[in-house]
Amino acid sequence: MKNWLNRYFGRTWLAAVYLFLYAPLLFMVVFSFNSTRQDARFTGFSLRWYEALTRDTKIVEGFFLSLKVATVTGVLSAVLGTFAAFVLVRYRRFLGRTVFSGMVNAPLVMPEVVIGLSLLLLMVGAQNFFGWPERGMLTIILGHTLLGMAYGMVVIQSRLMEMNRSIEEAAMDLGARPHQVFFLITLPNIAQGILAAFLLSFTLSFDDVVISEFLSGPGVSTLPQVIFGYARRGINPTIYAAATLLIVTVTIVVIAYSVWVARQTRRRERETQAALRTETPTPHIGA
Repeated sequence: MKNWLNRYFGRTWLAAVYLFLYAPLLFMVVFSFNSTRQDARFTGFSLRWYEALTRDTKIVEGFFLSLKVATVTGVLSAVLGTFAAFVLVRYRRFLGRTVFSGMVNAPLVMPEVVIGLSLLLLMVGAQNFFGWPERGMLTIILGHTLLGMAYGMVVIQSRLMEMNRSIEEAAMDLGARPHQVFFLITLPNIAQGILAAFLLSFTLSFDDVVISEFLSGPGVSTLPQVIFGYARRGINPTIYAAATLLIVTVTIVVIAYSVWVARQTRRRERETQAALRTETPTPHIGA
């Protein structure tokens, strides 16, 4: 009985969890090909909702706006997250470190409603005082970057902590300046973490609704906002088609990233083994 539990219970429980998480997504994908608007019975295969999707200007415009916002947010979050992680990992003691660390990590534990409301008050106050910025794509990017930077910093920080500092110290001993060490040694070694931070920030920005609702202006709606607005007015299978395309896109990106990481890891292992074989002295016969 104990052997049976050890062998099958864990697998069964894992399968049940995956089924609970992904069954709704599978249900939505299947009904995006439904020939009618019914959401309780599959009446036949059809691509009519994907055709309707291409004619829906709100969804198309929202998609391209979300793509622009998520791309810029991902880049800014990766850059700012890299700087923040480098400061926290490499400089253990400096004035205001505790406050800086708390402020950078605050968006991780703060509700998005609070973040969105506080940013809205800040943007409105700045617009009344300076006349800039107007609520739109720029304000959405700023809000998403605040959240994405915190998540990106955590990913990059863990990669920096795993990195062997002896490589940087050896470069400085050989005469490299700090900025050369950072760009030539540190950045290549944490490139995977930076890419992971970009992808995570991109995903968080692309599917964010709460912060976008607070910071978007008239006539500016991201794809999640458009989908959320359609969902409040009733079932529209066009939403299923849009969500299915998003799922496929994200899945392809995740698989491509996983393959790239696996290849990079194997390449580093081969280079490490080759270096070890080169450094190992060959014993001389008769010595």
